[in-house]
Amino acid sequence: MVVALTQHQYELAMPRLPPSEEHWSKLREIQLHKAIYNKRNLRTTVEGMLYRMRGGCPWRDFPEAFASLSKGYKRFNAWTASG
Repeated sequence: MVVALTQHQYELAMPRLPPSEEHWSKLREIQLHKAIYNKRNLRTTVEGMLYRMRGGCPWRDFPEAFASLSKGYKRFNAWTASG
């Protein structure tokens, strides 16, 4: 059975804005706990991955403003493979 989300529910689940400072500090704690150390430009790369997942753009259209295509793709695949 497929249940459609209302616009309000969707916006709560997938906000279009980048994570706030409060959300980023929580996310950073999780990443450090999972041994994803604080690499240079980690926040920008994560925001790029979120941008890609929210917008559904293919990797070849990954904006260079977030990270290089290679870096974003490799980090995304490594994180998803590790669970």
